Parts: sequence; C-alpha cells; structure tokens
Amino acid sequence: MSATQRKGKADRELDAIGAILGALEGLEGESIQRVLDYVFERLSIARPNRSSVSPPVTMIPTPLAGRETGRQTSIRDLKDEKKPSSLNQMAALVAYYLSEVASEGERKEAINASDLERYFKQAGFKLPRAVSQALPNAAAAGYFDAIGNGLYRLNPVGYNLVVHGLPRTHGELAPVTRRAKKNGRR
Repeated sequence: MSATQRKGKADRELDAIGAILGALEGLEGESIQRVLDYVFERLSIARPNRSSVSPPVTMIPTPLAGRETGRQTSIRDLKDEKKPSSLNQMAALVAYYLSEVASEGERKEAINASDLERYFKQAGFKLPRAVSQALPNAAAAGYFDAIGNGLYRLNPVGYNLVVHGLPRTHGELAPVTRRAKKNGRR
C-alpha cells in the first residue's frame, strides 16, 4: 500500500471517528453505552470483553472536563465518579459542578435551595426532608460561605473536599469535627 493510500485511509478513519463523536455529543454515560451497544450488535462486531479492557482513568473534573471528549460532563456523571456519601458532600458537589464544570450558560458562583433540589434530582441523589436547611447545614460543616438572600458560595474547604477528598477510599475515616465544649462557669 502506498503512502498516499495509507494517508487517505487514515483520513477516512479520522473523519469516521469525528462523525461518531459528533453524533454522541450531548448524550450522557448510559445513553452513549446504549448507542454503542446497538452499533456493535447491528454491525455484528463482538463487544470487547470488559475484563480485558483496562479500567477507565479517573480524572479530576475541571472546567475543561468533557471538552476533551467533545461532550459535557453531567452532574450524574460527576456524582457517580466522586461518590458523595452525605447530604453535605453532595451539596458541595453541586456547587462545584455549577461553578467549575457546567456549561457556560448554566454556571453559577453561588447556589440556593432550589438549585440543590434541581441538581439532586438530575444526579439521582436522595432529596433531604428539608431542602431549605441543606445549605445552612453544609455551611455549618464548613463547606460554604453564606453570602445573603439564601445564596451560598463553595469555599476552599468545600472545593478541596470535592477535588481532593472524594471519593473516599474504603476504610478511610471522615475528618473529625471538634466542637467547643460548653462551660457552665463564667
């Protein structure tokens, strides 16, 4: 095969890859998997054995996450990656998502209770009994700063929790929060 033929074949392959990625743009994890499963079946191609495929690389989500693959990371994808185990952790994750990962039109520097409700539902995370108390509680845990009118901004502690502290590894203990003892004497 000549160099020109090899280059032409490579160009067609790259064009095909671009078309596939373009068609998958805007879809999320499970949707993409269903599409790929259908394509493999339709073309009678054996699906790769998942045990022989190396595990996916977990990336720390950044404002550029998702752009490398041509699709936006969803709050559900981020929740599945970071595996928050408490309401406070999930609230911090929502604030991180909206300030760092969400699309430009969706970004916010501060969140409120209605944002939590909306993104908890999108992520498939159990809603708290009192959504209005979730952010004050997470602020009391040290993850947010109150900025007024029911708005809260993720602070460095909350940011570090999401980026560096989640997911917690098996057996890892959560940091202990020490409360000042109340002394009855003055």
